[in-house]
Amino acid sequence: MQITKSSVQTAKGPSEWFTGAVYIDAVAAPGGGSRLSASSVHFTPGARTAWHTHPNGQTIFVTEGVGLAQGRGGPIEVIRPGDRVFFAPGEDHWHGASPTRFMTHIAMLDVDDKGGNATWGDHLSEAEYAAAPSIEGA
Repeated sequence: MQITKSSVQTAKGPSEWFTGAVYIDAVAAPGGGSRLSASSVHFTPGARTAWHTHPNGQTIFVTEGVGLAQGRGGPIEVIRPGDRVFFAPGEDHWHGASPTRFMTHIAMLDVDDKGGNATWGDHLSEAEYAAAPSIEGA
């Protein structure tokens, strides 16, 4: 058993990867034979990721708020606390907060053999984001 006391400061999500204010708390880091990376990601209203892929896929687990998620070419889905979303390896996707609500999720993935966890693409356009369904009826 290994206990790591909380000593890592919250990091601001880089603007190359996110639109809006996003904050990241490390939960698990690869090392010692484990390839698991996990983070608690806090999105302010309207904040979201850029389009991206993960070499070994990604699971997000929503812990609070209301969010949105989309795989390229699919519908934008409203996600809420308790929802799990799996993105397949190489699936181009984005996720983030709804326009009017915060959203926090735990992001979990296995890094590749070189420690890589994501390939980042273009930022989601305002028109793409505006196509989201209303969170009131979802």
